[in-house]
Amino acid sequence: MYPEEMVKPMRTELSDAGFQDLYNASEVENALKADGTTLVVINSVCGCAARNARPGAKMSLEGEKKPDHLVTVFAGVDKEAVDAARQHMFPFPPSSPSIALFKNGELVHMLERHHIEGRPAEMIAENLKDAFAEFC
Repeated sequence: MYPEEMVKPMRTELSDAGFQDLYNASEVENALKADGTTLVVINSVCGCAARNARPGAKMSLEGEKKPDHLVTVFAGVDKEAVDAARQHMFPFPPSSPSIALFKNGELVHMLERHHIEGRPAEMIAENLKDAFAEFC
């Protein structure tokens, strides 16, 4: 587990962009029950989260269509929340960072770590914008 003071700036990067931090399983379950579309970012301390995932997720929100709800859980910190989110991402194996789009509680789009790592944030944002155009 990473200390909160270490991850706080990484959490803030997404919360400042409108993402709600979820800390436990019930918060995740409630978020995914919401009507409409929900973007879930499994945040991480790794370099590809800092360089690619968080900036890409934020840039994706600059488009015309956006998810109704934005939430995030933090791998290595909020174990209960991350485990609950990953249960809804089956059959995809656990990976962090990762980004998932849900529509009315159903997983409709997934970016795993191997889709994020080594790809520029702009490419991740475009991928998400395409998903938003289709599902939001």
